[in-house]
Amino acid sequence: MTFVVSPEIVGKYLELFKEAVPKVSRVAVLLPQSTQPIFLREAEAAAKVLAIKLQPIKVQSSDELDGTFARMSTGHANGLLVLPQPFTFANAKRITDLAAERRLPAIYGFTESVEAGGLMAYEANAADMFRRAADYVDKILKGAKPADLPVEQPTKFELIINLKAAKEMGLTIPPNVLARADKVIK
Repeated sequence: MTFVVSPEIVGKYLELFKEAVPKVSRVAVLLPQSTQPIFLREAEAAAKVLAIKLQPIKVQSSDELDGTFARMSTGHANGLLVLPQPFTFANAKRITDLAAERRLPAIYGFTESVEAGGLMAYEANAADMFRRAADYVDKILKGAKPADLPVEQPTKFELIINLKAAKEMGLTIPPNVLARADKVIK
């Protein structure tokens, strides 16, 4: 599990999702209370380029999730974007189950959601981030001042696709998307 703080990643989520599910036209975006507005703005900018209509859905507690998914249905969402937020991670299994019950394809910000039955995820490679953190520790131990070290964003990401979930939703993931996947669950 990784929490990527850079909002630019949202555009990549929607781009990959549209490639994997070309017929997606209306995507609900789950917006926990902790979501910063820039994430929605980035999603809206990417959606405009991809000809996707966004349906922002605010959620404040796990008790609201059933109603939240009902609103997605009444809004005719045919896709779901689940941002990597503490709320969505804490409720990953429930969110994944609700999406599966409604045969709603979704892209998640956590591998764990795909391992729990979700369609696909895109996240920073944790092993690479830990290696880079070790490089920082090494520099500090060799005398570098932490305040002088640059802040870095992740540079390696992983695409994970669950073909079993795709089959249950009646979806066929295009071969070019599968070829780019770092992990495929069958």
